[in-house]
Amino acid sequence: MERTLILLKPDAVQRQLIGRIISRIEDKGLKIVGLKLRQFPTALIQQHYAVHKERPFYKDLVGFMTSGPVVAMAIEGKNAITVMRTLIGKTNSAEADPGTIRGDLGMSFSNNLVHGSDSAESAATELALFFGDKDEICSWTPVTQTWVYSSEEGVS
Repeated sequence: MERTLILLKPDAVQRQLIGRIISRIEDKGLKIVGLKLRQFPTALIQQHYAVHKERPFYKDLVGFMTSGPVVAMAIEGKNAITVMRTLIGKTNSAEADPGTIRGDLGMSFSNNLVHGSDSAESAATELALFFGDKDEICSWTPVTQTWVYSSEEGVS
């Protein structure tokens, strides 16, 4: 099982899409093991997006991400990073495929509703930032798990 960080950005929260997006994640068969709604401090958002620090959009990105509440989720499942990035869709929502979160719910490149970790390394770093206290992550097995994964897949 793999874990990834998913952030529902301020535009998703302001547009009251939290429930619809969470439903898509759960409908896919992924499991939420951590969840919080917060207006995160600027320093944490700056650290999260530090890889973009030298880019011209960095200041606006930090401003956008601190403009309102954000939902942070730790998501778990087989190949969770790839599955979530596929479910989210292309960065430019106007170009994202129908059926993806951005393709169905978004129109913007910048206000693109969702952030998802892009690799196992990023996921580990990002999860530590947003869920630094190990007690914020819950280990549990949904009763539906045997119906989500085939027994031949070795997921228990």
